Amino acid sequence: MSDIIKLLPDNVANQIAAGEVVQRPASAVKELLENAIDAGGTRIDLIIKDAGKTLIQVVDNGCGMTETDARMCFERHATSKISTSADIFAIRTKGFRGEALASIAAIAQVELQSKTHDSDLGTSITIEGSEIKEQEVVACASGTKFTVKNLFFNVPARRNFLKSDNVELKHIVNEFERVALTHPDIHFTFHHNGNELFNLPSTSLRQRIVGAFGKRMNERLVPIEQETPVVNISGYVIKPEHAKRTRGEQFFFVNNRFIKSSYLNHAVKAAYKDLIAKDQYPTYFIYLEVAPDFIDINIHPTKTEIKFEDERTIYAILNSAIKNSLGKYNIAPSLDFEQNVTFDISLPKPGQEIKMPTISVDENYNPFNSKPASGGGGSSSSFKMPKSVSFEDEEVSANLDFLDVIKESTINVKDADIFTESETLEQNWSEEPIIETKQKFYQLHNKYILTQVRSGLLIIDQQRAHQRVLFEQFLSKIEERKIETQRLLFPQQIELNASDFVLIQDVLEEMNNVGFDIAVFGQNTIVINGLPIGVSESKAEEIIERLLEELKHSTNQTTANYQQKMAMFMANSASIKSGRKMEEEEMEHLFNELFACQSPDYSPSGKPVIIKMEEDELDQRFERRK
Repeated sequence: MSDIIKLLPDNVANQIAAGEVVQRPASAVKELLENAIDAGGTRIDLIIKDAGKTLIQVVDNGCGMTETDARMCFERHATSKISTSADIFAIRTKGFRGEALASIAAIAQVELQSKTHDSDLGTSITIEGSEIKEQEVVACASGTKFTVKNLFFNVPARRNFLKSDNVELKHIVNEFERVALTHPDIHFTFHHNGNELFNLPSTSLRQRIVGAFGKRMNERLVPIEQETPVVNISGYVIKPEHAKRTRGEQFFFVNNRFIKSSYLNHAVKAAYKDLIAKDQYPTYFIYLEVAPDFIDINIHPTKTEIKFEDERTIYAILNSAIKNSLGKYNIAPSLDFEQNVTFDISLPKPGQEIKMPTISVDENYNPFNSKPASGGGGSSSSFKMPKSVSFEDEEVSANLDFLDVIKESTINVKDADIFTESETLEQNWSEEPIIETKQKFYQLHNKYILTQVRSGLLIIDQQRAHQRVLFEQFLSKIEERKIETQRLLFPQQIELNASDFVLIQDVLEEMNNVGFDIAVFGQNTIVINGLPIGVSESKAEEIIERLLEELKHSTNQTTANYQQKMAMFMANSASIKSGRKMEEEEMEHLFNELFACQSPDYSPSGKPVIIKMEEDELDQRFERRK
């Protein structure tokens, strides 16, 4: 039998490695930006075309590379960051593996221009599919310009799996924000298809956050700072009243490297306990400084997950630091012992007799009598009903609420004393028809509707029931293109972060087709001119947030799925909420509409709406208690 194990060619091995390092255009952007930072650049420009599918260009004014370094940087496992295994646990730079450039060059057409500051000429190298096409000496600016064209040109299967331009651009924006937030001292710019998306000059951390996410963030941020032998914590958290229904902007950075940690995220959420609702999420920008030998950053290909040596201690310190900041800046509720009270009870004087307060009531007082009532404990009121009062008397109408009722009945007040209270009631109710006994509805804890059926008892969740009713109504109108738009008297502007703004442009047309009237209004801002009938104006921003969150986690979105999602969002926003008291007529109407639905048993999200308790089950429960 002949030997069958062979060494892979370099170009094939690089393409396989590229599958781990470069999953989409955003992956290449991340690697190039991190290289530019490690090179010591003070200004970094990112230029993108067609969401990175056609062009990715990163230009920096860093240290640049010599001719030899420019050639060596495309070799696998060639790096200037480490030389021994011990160096891995003392890493302070962004990259260190030496795989990124080799992987990118294997699946794209790459051009590199680089020059050191003490050289007169630089080096230009052109590579296509790991094969060097050209290398020459050129005149260029100090620093490095890395150009990537036609990503995945030789791996069409990978290119076919890329999403729409807006979705891919959103991922690029995310990577850009993560890098820009860790280096406020560097001037970053970002252009896409000739349009400037970001221009972030060198500034403080707070101003960098405001520059990246809008001016509204400035007044919402609460600084945190804590120094301990284990970890140093700094950054900002959001005020509780500005927490979102979606995860929004949540950033952890360890030694200036973006990470994801559900464990630390729980520490933040726990610090906001009783300050925000359970379905709300705080925004935060938290920076942790830990000794490199106390963490392992080499456990994930993209280095977004790390392992701490003492995770529990960091959890406790982080939780305490956030609570301290929320209390320090009077964000958390606290007792104010210096608060002025609305009343003041003076202390009794020595020997003063304390009497129980009494109330004097005239039981014979009748506001319809023009003469003062005689006998009995007199009333302290000095009010006297005039002999004749017309409804044009504004002063009397303002002081007596019952005059409004009398006015509607067209009875003159001066003649109202000919009716006694009993006669009036008898006259009003004698004309009411006798209503036969019908099905009764009862509300439990302002949350559940109870009603009797022949076989037992029905318990209905009022919020889920209304969601099911509205969902089917909205979905039917959306499918038939009959949903109507209600114009807002005052258009509502919503400022989004850059990635959400890019993402929502991908679905604006579909949203406007289902009853919304939304237009782009300036940079990172949309304006809502109209909403589908039935959707509350106060819920507009919440619907936008939930839609964006769904789009972030969705894969292939078909038209039918999108229509159902939109119907679900609108139904959830317009439905009756738990805790609202309902009249019996409302409960009856909801009951009838629910059982006219195609699927009354489950809410649009698949949760049960109705629980039925059979009479036999109730009997058995009582039997067991004998």
